[in-house]
Amino acid sequence: MSMGLQSIGCLSHRPAWARARQIDMRPDILNPLFAEISLFKGVGPALARPLERLGLARAVDVAFHLPVSWVDRHLTDRLDLADAGRVIGIMLTPVDYRAGGSARAPFRVLAADAHGNGVALVYFGRNSGWPRKLLPLNEAKFISGKLEAYGDNLQIVHPDHVLPPEEAGTVPARESVYGLSEGLTNNRMRDLAAQALARAPDLPEWIEPSLLARKQWPAWRDALARAHADPGDAQARERLAYDEIFAGQLALMLVRQSSRRRRGVSIQGDGRLRAMLKLPFAPTDAQRRAIGEIEGDMAQATPMLRLLQGDVGSGKTLVALMALLNAVEAGMQGAMLAPTEILARQHHETLRKMASGLPVEIAILTGREKGKVREATLMGLADGSIDILVGTHAIFQEAVRYKALGLAVIDEQHRFGVAQRMMLASKAERSPHLLVMTATPIPRTLTLTYYGEMDVSRLDEMPPGRQPIQTLVMAASRLDEVVDALARHVDGGGQAYWVCPLVEESETSDQAAAEARAESLKMRFGERVGLVHGRMKGPEKDAAMEAFAANRTRILVATTVIEVGVDVPNSSLIIIEGADRFGLAQLHQLRGRVGRGDKPSTCLLLRGNALGETSRARLALMRETNDGFRIAEEDLKLRGAGEVLGTRQSGEAQMKLATPEHMAALVDSARDDAHLLIERDGGLDSPRGQAARTCLYLFEKDAAVGLLRGG
Repeated sequence: MSMGLQSIGCLSHRPAWARARQIDMRPDILNPLFAEISLFKGVGPALARPLERLGLARAVDVAFHLPVSWVDRHLTDRLDLADAGRVIGIMLTPVDYRAGGSARAPFRVLAADAHGNGVALVYFGRNSGWPRKLLPLNEAKFISGKLEAYGDNLQIVHPDHVLPPEEAGTVPARESVYGLSEGLTNNRMRDLAAQALARAPDLPEWIEPSLLARKQWPAWRDALARAHADPGDAQARERLAYDEIFAGQLALMLVRQSSRRRRGVSIQGDGRLRAMLKLPFAPTDAQRRAIGEIEGDMAQATPMLRLLQGDVGSGKTLVALMALLNAVEAGMQGAMLAPTEILARQHHETLRKMASGLPVEIAILTGREKGKVREATLMGLADGSIDILVGTHAIFQEAVRYKALGLAVIDEQHRFGVAQRMMLASKAERSPHLLVMTATPIPRTLTLTYYGEMDVSRLDEMPPGRQPIQTLVMAASRLDEVVDALARHVDGGGQAYWVCPLVEESETSDQAAAEARAESLKMRFGERVGLVHGRMKGPEKDAAMEAFAANRTRILVATTVIEVGVDVPNSSLIIIEGADRFGLAQLHQLRGRVGRGDKPSTCLLLRGNALGETSRARLALMRETNDGFRIAEEDLKLRGAGEVLGTRQSGEAQMKLATPEHMAALVDSARDDAHLLIERDGGLDSPRGQAARTCLYLFEKDAAVGLLRGG
C-alpha cells in the first residue's frame, strides 16, 4: 500500500503506540533537536501562545523557521538626513524628555550624536517611565533603528536596540528578520533560534560526495547556522532545501521498494460488466489510455500504485468505475474513499447511476450509517455480497472486514494521512491495488516531490459536451448589480452557487460569512436560498445539497466545502465572493462546479477594492485560461506547494525549507542521489545509508524506515 505524499512519518497521524515506537527508534544524536520548546530559557505560557500560532513546538521547528529577510544596518557616528529610510546604528546621548499632551500621544526622548546633531527617539503606547529608565539623561547609549525624516527633524520610532556603549559590538551589521506572530518580537525570535542552534549536532554526511563537491555546499549544521546568520546566503539555503527534498525522495523510493515486495493479486476481469455500461458518449482517448494503463497494472501480482490526474470535469469517475468493475468481474471487491461525506454520497449516487442495470451491489458507509443499516453493510462486505463500497474514513474502522478486497480508489489523496492508508492495506490478506485520484492539476515538480513512488496517468482531454466557462471579475462595490443579475438568472430557470470568502484559516469564520450572506440573500429571494458549510451536521448538509440538486432551492450559499466533486448540471453560475483571498488552484476547483450541463456557464469573481499586484495577476490569469495545469504551475510560483495541494488546510506536513524554485531546481538531483544510495551504495545499511537514515528522522519521514523493519 502506498504511503506517498508529504505525510510520510508525520507522528501526529499515528496511534500512540506507533508514536512511542518511532520516538524510541530515533537516533540519540537527534534527541536534543526534538525537545519541547517549553524547555527553552525564557519560554513561559505567554510566549508559548504566539509560538504555537507559528507551529513552533520543538527545537527542530525553531531551527527550521528560517529568516524571511534581513536588515542591513549602517553603522555611523553622525546623524545625516541622507540616511533617512535606512536602519542605522549610532552612539547617542539623551538630552531631554518631551511628553505628549494626552495618554495616546507619543513620548519623545531628544538625543544628540557626538557632533551635536539631534534626533527624537519616539515611543508609542508606553508608560513614560519605561523610556526614561531605558534612556537616562546625559548617559550615552548605542541606539539602532530606522532613521526617518519627520518634517525638518529626524526621528527613530521604537529603536530595536538600546545598549550600553561596551555592548555595541554585539549588534551585527546584517541582522536576520523572522516571520512573527503577535506577542513575539524579532529579538526574542533570534534568541530562540540561537538556543535551537545550540542543540543542533554535527551530523554525518548523507549527500553523495561528488554532488557535494560539485555544489560546494557546507556541512548540514554549518548550513543551518549560516542560513540563520545571513538570510542572503543562497548556498546555505540551497543545501538545506536539498536535504529536505532528498529525505522526501528517499522515503518515496523506500515506500515503493516495500510495496513492490508485498504480495498482491493479479486481477483480470472478463469485460462482461463493462460491456453492459450504457454511456452517454464514448470515452476520450485520454480515458481509454488511462483505463488501459490501470488494467495492465492490475493484471500484475505486484500491487498497483498509480496516480490519476485529471482537470475538473475530465472524467476521472468513469475511469475509476472501469477499474472497480474490472475487480468485480474477477471476483474481487472494490472500495472508494472520499475526503468528505458530501463527496462520498455523491460518488455513491454517481456510481449507482452509471452502473444502473448491472448486477453489481454498491453500498455506502460513513459515520452516519448506524444500527441495522450499518450491520447489514458490514455483513455484506464480509460475505462478499457487496461488490463496491464507497465511504469516508469510516471504512477504515476495525470492525470493517472485506471478503476479498482487490482495489482501493482514493479520491483527493492528499487529504488522507499515512495511518489511514496503512489501515486500508491491513484490510486484505494480500495488498490491494491502489488508484489515487486528484482533481487538483499538479505541476511536474510537485508530482515528483509528493507522488514520486507512483506511476502517473493524466487525463488531458475533456469529454464531449462540456460547456466553456466565461470568467468575469467585478469589484465588490458593485454587489447590488451582481444580486440583480443573479435575480435575472434565477428567474430564467437557472441555479447558482454563491461561495463565501475565506475570511481566515478557520471554518468558524467561513461559516459566519456564509450564514450572513445567506440571510441577506433570503431577504430578496426567500426560501429559494439554501446554505451549506463544513460545521453543519451530515443530515443537514445532505438535505441542503439534495434540495439544490432537485432544484427546490435555486441559490446555494456555501463555503469551500463544495470545492471538490459536487455535481449539479443545472447550475451554470457561480459567484465567488472575496476571490482575491483564494489561491488560483482553489478558484479553479470552485469554477469547476459549473459548466457540467448543456448550458454556457459563468464564473463571477468578486474582488476587494484594493488589489495587490499578486492578486491582480491571479485574477487576470483566471479570466485568461481554463487550463488547470497552467493555473497550477502559476499558483505554485505565487503561493507554494502546501496551498496548491491543499495540504495547508488539511493539516498535512509541507515543505519548511524548500521553495518552489528549489524544488524545480533540485528534485531531479535528489531523486538520482536517492536512487544511487539504494542501488549502488548499499541502501540504509551502508555508512552513507546510516547517515541518510538520520536525515529521514530529521525530516520526520521515519515511517519509511519502519517499512524496512516490517513496520
